[in-house]
Amino acid sequence: MATLKDVAERAAVTVTTASRVINNRGYISDLTRKKVYDAMKELNYQPNELARSLSKQRTNTIGIIVPHIVHPYFSKLISNLENSAANRGYKILLCNSKAKNEKELEYIEMFKSNRVSGIVLCSRNVDIAEMKNLDIPVITIERNLEAGTVGIECDNYQGGRLATEHLISCGCSNLLHLSGIQNENMPADARAEGFITVCEEHSVKHREIQATSMIYNTLDYYEYIKNAILDCSGVDGIFASSDLIAAQTIQVCAELNLRIPEQIKLVGFDDVDIARLTTPTITTIRQPIREMAEWAVVFIEKSLNHETVPEQFKLPVSLMKRNSS
Repeated sequence: MATLKDVAERAAVTVTTASRVINNRGYISDLTRKKVYDAMKELNYQPNELARSLSKQRTNTIGIIVPHIVHPYFSKLISNLENSAANRGYKILLCNSKAKNEKELEYIEMFKSNRVSGIVLCSRNVDIAEMKNLDIPVITIERNLEAGTVGIECDNYQGGRLATEHLISCGCSNLLHLSGIQNENMPADARAEGFITVCEEHSVKHREIQATSMIYNTLDYYEYIKNAILDCSGVDGIFASSDLIAAQTIQVCAELNLRIPEQIKLVGFDDVDIARLTTPTITTIRQPIREMAEWAVVFIEKSLNHETVPEQFKLPVSLMKRNSS
């Protein structure tokens, strides 16, 4: 049976360096990390996870809570989080809360009992009080949570501006924003703020219609979109706050015999796979989802190593021009 010393010799590093790679301690170059992982694979070396967790008081596991595992945005985020975690020697413990507070609290307790190295929280429902004195790094992604270690967001306000400026540049003069969730305070609300600001700067007619939490939880926006379009006579440009909403907007417009982009220009948000699979393909605001996932894991490691991390970390967005505009 291979030992840590065998791994170190095969990777041409010291035993201490090999141990640091396996236990994610301190800075390790990507090349060194790869050499050690390759040696472990070649020698079929299996670290004693139980002994390591007891000695470190934590496992090499990152807990993740999402409200919707089937939502295209969260599916893409989960995939990127798993890749980023694996590249740094972590496994993930994935929980799908379905936006239920009681389930999220159960998952937090499970993470604590499993001695996770960190938590990535993509849910809006966890009570802030539950996160205090947790003694585990908590990284939030596109969520408001003052008790978290680091809050990672994309520049939602700039995204709203880019989408609206693009619609106006395409000749639109009567705009509709299919917006976030009623009575919920979320970073994504800044998309509507950017939309409104640009409309007012250009003196363009505009309206914002929010979805209910029930619609968000079921992911069925069809009737909401249909009613919004019928209520906004003469609308010629729509900014949807997600690509999922934009895709369902294409379905609604087809039923109403409204041609995209000839009669209505459409811009989504996120740049998930569905934006490239519809007809027409969807012009959208690209969230840097891969980069957000990578930084989430980096900030967990930095926190564990007692390095300074920001309370808020915001990444830029960009416009992806496709056929819907």
